[in-house]
Amino acid sequence: MGNQHAAGDVNDIEIRDEMIRLGQLLKLASLVEDGVEAAELIKNGLVKVNGEIEERRGRQLHDGDTVTVNGETVRVTTR
Repeated sequence: MGNQHAAGDVNDIEIRDEMIRLGQLLKLASLVEDGVEAAELIKNGLVKVNGEIEERRGRQLHDGDTVTVNGETVRVTTR
């Protein structure tokens, strides 16, 4: 109970600009502690963007894109 999210829940992460890079989003969404952890997860194929493994830390993400790490999914929103 508490703050546990049910499988399939997607949290919206609002960004200020039209675009954010994957490594930055992982930190913003608190999915990683720092850039080093982000780089490791990405390098090891553990990060999916819109359901597909993404190996570029600098991948540009826009409104509506989803990122999944360790079973947790967040969606980029520019609202």
